Amino acid sequence: MVCTKDGILIARHENEISTTTDIIQHPEFTNRRTTKIIDGKSVTGWFTEDFTLAELKTLKARERLLNLRIQNTVFDGLFEIPTLQEIIDLVRQKSREVGRIIGIYLETKHPSYFASIGLPIEEKLVEVLQKNDCSKVFIQSFEVANLKKLARITDLPLIQLINESDRPYDFVLNQDSRTYQDLITPAGLTEIATYATGIGINKNLLVPRDSNNYLLSPTNLVKDAHAKNLLVHAWTFRNENIFLSAEFQNNPAGEYRYFYRLGIDGAFSDFPDKAVKAIAL
Repeated sequence: MVCTKDGILIARHENEISTTTDIIQHPEFTNRRTTKIIDGKSVTGWFTEDFTLAELKTLKARERLLNLRIQNTVFDGLFEIPTLQEIIDLVRQKSREVGRIIGIYLETKHPSYFASIGLPIEEKLVEVLQKNDCSKVFIQSFEVANLKKLARITDLPLIQLINESDRPYDFVLNQDSRTYQDLITPAGLTEIATYATGIGINKNLLVPRDSNNYLLSPTNLVKDAHAKNLLVHAWTFRNENIFLSAEFQNNPAGEYRYFYRLGIDGAFSDFPDKAVKAIAL
């Protein structure tokens, strides 16, 4: 979730939207192209917080990974950027159609940044979810402070995202020297368990790779997290060979099965149909 200028939560993986929309084809917005510092990095483009929802609704979504997923470009220009409310409405509609409750998994993107410009995400998110009586929801974040804040205002399960390098950006702002690696030590997992239900872990931290892209021995992280009563959700599974280890070239189903056998509780995938199908294999 990222935020619009008028405080509406919308679904974009990043607040910079030049690669996920057709904004470059809108000359009326040319003068809003700018450079900002987002989580300590210089980013140039167009940003959701500089547009009202009405303005963003004039744009159309497009495939981000053009070189890898040319087949998806047939959908370019067909869909608007959805709001959180529209996603909730869609999920409810599909739940009725299939006869079961479909959950929602949300990520708060760049929460410290949005708070710094007067558009904090946490209260807006909880307000929309409560208004819609949403209960089958996970909320995740790469930052820590905003998850702790969410833990004070909602009982929904929270997931601490953990990357294989770097550190949470709120740690940078607060001059906390700990890294993501520190968060997966026994002490780090103990702390996470005080405010979160689980961890969303880069799969390379579960099974590292060597310099030739072969898998090494699995770490003890799944076992360690489960010992703290934390769920383990691994990310991100993709079908293309460029993302697969040497053992699983042209065999993404094999990779799913390998990680499932490690005992993970969930998987993020760009191809969820394949992820579900692999469960039964």
